Amino acid sequence: MKKASIICTLALAASVAMAQDKPAPSPATDADPVIITANGVAIHKSEFEGALKTLPPQYQQAAMASKKQFAEDYLRMKLLAAQGAKEGLQNDPDVVSQLDLMRANLLATAELKKIEKNITITDADVKAYYDANKKDYEQVHARHILIAPKGSPAAPPAKEGVKELTDAEAKAKAEEIRTKLVAGGDFALLAKSESADTGSGENGGDLGAFGHGQMVPEFEAAAFAAKPGEITPVVKTQFGYHVIKVESHEVTPMEQVKPAIEKTLRQKKMQEMLEGMKTSANAKYDEAYFTVPKPPSSAIKQDAEPGQKPAKKKP
Repeated sequence: MKKASIICTLALAASVAMAQDKPAPSPATDADPVIITANGVAIHKSEFEGALKTLPPQYQQAAMASKKQFAEDYLRMKLLAAQGAKEGLQNDPDVVSQLDLMRANLLATAELKKIEKNITITDADVKAYYDANKKDYEQVHARHILIAPKGSPAAPPAKEGVKELTDAEAKAKAEEIRTKLVAGGDFALLAKSESADTGSGENGGDLGAFGHGQMVPEFEAAAFAAKPGEITPVVKTQFGYHVIKVESHEVTPMEQVKPAIEKTLRQKKMQEMLEGMKTSANAKYDEAYFTVPKPPSSAIKQDAEPGQKPAKKKP
């Protein structure tokens, strides 16, 4: 809660800025009782619960679980603010500047929420996005057997008495394994005994389901092009030679990804609106102020040949 208290204080300070123009709270009622009093400060239930809502969502639950501690932090802030007001600190130029900044930030946040609330994402928008990006929702479930030649990142460590395969030998072995599989060989058994990818090999060569961009390009192209149950031609990648068997092709249904698509489209529309707002504002900047100054010229002449020390500049 210590971290939450700090963030709480920052959030509440912003609330104070927004409260500068608010009228004094009305007398307590049964619906909105005073729940804290101290040295002339009276805090209503509605004010306290409103302060709780200023916390980031990840801290609200912790604050609700320790409302008394949050109340102590809130009261401390109110007492300090009241004392500062008595001393006229609200007229201090630095304080005025900070309050103006906080107020502007809160207004901007409120406007953003209003804009977002008014953005409408239709089912047609979702379908159009889904159709245009369908490959992002495609997956293939496949197995493979990898034969790795000498020098491959996947090649097993050299062992005494075990011959390392040349590239040609690795390819020939992969072709031989594919022939056995096409003739009805047991893929899982051959993967376990022959694959250089021992991780998947122990599981019968099973790689599980994967989407676009998760495998090296040559492997991905062959796997997505094959039909379920089909064994691909031998595929060469940076790791060696692969024999791939596709178990199934799957497409995530649109309804399952609809919330994520709606969020993406809402963010995109929001960004477009903000960019439009910036463009229509026709902002002009003082380029002299915002231009990064050039670094000062070196005191050492930098015209020496490579490998030689630069000549010292004469005084």
